[in-house]
Amino acid sequence: MDLLEDIAFNEQGLVPAIAQDAETGRVLMMAWMNEQAIRQTLATGYAHYYSRSRRRQWKKGESSGHVQKVLDIYLDCDGDTLLLKIHQTGPACHTNRPSCFYRRLENDEWIETEGPTT
Repeated sequence: MDLLEDIAFNEQGLVPAIAQDAETGRVLMMAWMNEQAIRQTLATGYAHYYSRSRRRQWKKGESSGHVQKVLDIYLDCDGDTLLLKIHQTGPACHTNRPSCFYRRLENDEWIETEGPTT
């Protein structure tokens, strides 16, 4: 049996994947995966995603070196979202921040809670 049969991909053949730091529990980013990205992740142990804008698969950190070692993968109750427990090397966000979730809503405006790492 193919374990991908349990995943409810959307009409574009994608499923959202949340990357969470396995040690701290912090949510680092959300990206999309297609079947090929999931298979590549399983084969290599490193997170691969699908870029909707570039219309291609990519390995997280392929140009920056900020790779994500996948320690565990969870499927939610509806089968339509993946949770990747990862070990992150360097910042997870393309803005050079530890997490893509660095803006918090405060008094009807977005406040940056942390700056880029140097």
